[in-house]
Amino acid sequence: MSNIFKALLGGAPPVGTALVTAWGANGGGQLGDGTTVNKSSPVQVGSLIPGLNVACGNFHTIATKTDGTLWSWGSNGSGQLGQGNTTYRSSPVQVGALTNWSNVAGGRWHTIITKTDGTLWAFGSNAHGQLGDGTTVNKSSPIQVGALTTWLNVAAGVYHTIAAKTNGTLWTWGLNSYGQLGQGDTTYRSSPVQVGALTNWSKVAGGRDHTIATKTDGTLWLWGRNSYGQLGDGTTVNKSSPIQVGALTTWSKVAGGDYHSIAVKTDGTLWAWGINASGELGQGNTTYRSSPVQVGALTNWSNVAASSRGRTTVATKTDGTLWLWGSNAYGQLGDGTTVDKSSPIQVGALTTWMNVAAGQIHTAATVAL
Repeated sequence: MSNIFKALLGGAPPVGTALVTAWGANGGGQLGDGTTVNKSSPVQVGSLIPGLNVACGNFHTIATKTDGTLWSWGSNGSGQLGQGNTTYRSSPVQVGALTNWSNVAGGRWHTIITKTDGTLWAFGSNAHGQLGDGTTVNKSSPIQVGALTTWLNVAAGVYHTIAAKTNGTLWTWGLNSYGQLGQGDTTYRSSPVQVGALTNWSKVAGGRDHTIATKTDGTLWLWGRNSYGQLGDGTTVNKSSPIQVGALTTWSKVAGGDYHSIAVKTDGTLWAWGINASGELGQGNTTYRSSPVQVGALTNWSNVAASSRGRTTVATKTDGTLWLWGSNAYGQLGDGTTVDKSSPIQVGALTTWMNVAAGQIHTAATVAL
């Protein structure tokens, strides 16, 4: 265990302990350490937390525990913490008393989450219909989206939401200025609408104004804004319907950034494309790319995340190490500095990092100790 966590815990923690950690900007209390002071290295969020899933909005953070409870902290101007108010919190607060929360995703000022019973819930900003309840009224407490019990994976862009069902169908709603809902138009939707009629969608991710998804056949599809080549089709032309990137059938995990995209293949290689002003593509330079380029030559990349309003990329490897690159003005790379990095840098020496998430200018991750 690294010295930073020994110092935090006052010695070695019990076997099997897991932590939610965070670093970077903290003006809204989004690091959850009880302060509003920026941190350029990982800090523990609250007390010992058996963290399961973690997600970031712009300036708020959400996590589920292994006991199925839901916790939130940070900025709350639109009710994105689900506390029934708009009070900011600099330490984790539980959302209700239920113990069946599952997958979580954070938009700019809204939160999307599923329960273990397959229902879908949302809260926070709703100016563009991103909560999916047929209105444009903000909600500061969780509301159920429809009555279905077949929701599986969820993701959020800045002002739009994406979700896949257990039957393999894909659904979107919210802002659609650049075609990010995949409906062949730019009409906003305040309730879920199906993307096409296919039933083989798998992983989903949301960038600032674009959407990324894989199918069960391993193909990669993107749509929405393409000003900086973030759709990966070699152009900078927006697309309002899904387009396939290349012909490969080996795409596995995906993440969307401000204007860039990240994906892992089944062979463990990592690929990036789009804007690269802060080195967020991990190429050792700041050259934009409109088609996927490999990040290094390694074949042991695992989980990936990127900020839908920032220029930071975070990833884990199969050996449990944590790596970040891109913008670092607020210490969001976790290396103790505020200097941008255009190539992946390892954060500490721990080999037990699990889930990762990125906000606009902060980062969160779970780590087993």
